[in-house]
Formats: sequence, structure tokens, C-alpha cells
Amino acid sequence: MQTLNANEAKTKFGTMLINIQSEPVEILKNGTPVAVVMSSKDYQAMEELKMELVKLRFSNIDEDDLVDGDTFFEELESGKYD
Repeated sequence: MQTLNANEAKTKFGTMLINIQSEPVEILKNGTPVAVVMSSKDYQAMEELKMELVKLRFSNIDEDDLVDGDTFFEELESGKYD
């Protein structure tokens, strides 16, 4: 992954936009990583992977294991889960 300091990212913004089409670019401020800039295509792919992970984690839930959110918090506050 290419790395630029914040000033370089600002002054070379056009070049950075071209570069992010092939790989993400990490932005540093005072030597500390503060951001990663990526293409819209890569971002969408990442979001789709995250959604697939969520779906996989919830695919084995039995309907009986689900509870209304208000009910859950009421039970939590009552100490049912202590």
C-alpha cells in the first residue's frame, strides 16, 4: 500500500485519485496513520464482504432465540442476565 503524508495527499490529490484505482493509499499526519483512501469499487466490495459475514453469523439462529429489543433491555435492567 502506498503511503503519503497529509501535505502530499493534498498537493498530489489528482495523482492519488489515479493511484487508488489500483491500490489503497494510507495517509499519515505527523507520522501517524489517520486515513486510508480507496476506490469506490474496493469500498463496495468490502461492504459486500461485511454483509456476507453478518449473514453467515446469523444464519444459524433459531427463531426462538430472537427477542424484541425493548424486552431484552428490560430483562437486562431487571438483572435477569446477572
